[in-house]
Amino acid sequence: MPTVELCFAALPGHVRTARMIATAVSRRAGVPAGAVDEIKLAVGEACARAVRVNRRSSPQALVRVELTDSAETFTVVVSDSGTPGDEIAPGPDGGLISVDALLGLENPEGPEASVLGVPDLPGDADSDQPFPPGLGLALIEGLVDEVAVRRGADGMGTVVEMTWHTGEPADDTDLDSAAYAALAAEIAGSARRQA
Repeated sequence: MPTVELCFAALPGHVRTARMIATAVSRRAGVPAGAVDEIKLAVGEACARAVRVNRRSSPQALVRVELTDSAETFTVVVSDSGTPGDEIAPGPDGGLISVDALLGLENPEGPEASVLGVPDLPGDADSDQPFPPGLGLALIEGLVDEVAVRRGADGMGTVVEMTWHTGEPADDTDLDSAAYAALAAEIAGSARRQA
């Protein structure tokens, strides 16, 4: 179970490097090509979130990324050094916060009320966009097979663990390449006939 560890300063420019390393490691690990773009985007979102949290609460702390490959899974763990309540913590049940809460639908003052009070720092790529904190976590949840958000072992920081299942899919659950190509050709042919 090989693991690659990466630690970097909380600077927005390092997020791109983390994405590139995650892409290279996932390809070398034999992750299916279709999952590589998802890994790249999810790692970028998790690292950008960790950079924002560290820049606000602990600028000298490093963002930590662990990429682990096993026979059936590829797992990426991104850890920050924030304090409880930073950016977005796990919901009351330990899982991700609900989409309604995330978008401020449960807050009569709207989503801006919870995010505009947090000062932006120079160099923040998204400092002019009043998106609610945690939107990246909602995106990550849609890109990975399994995601877990929890506090660090010492009670500080947030750990985002993302897992993709890379083993061969069962024959009855997914189409193989030839079946997919045949289905795509059939759909394209019916679209042409209808036009």
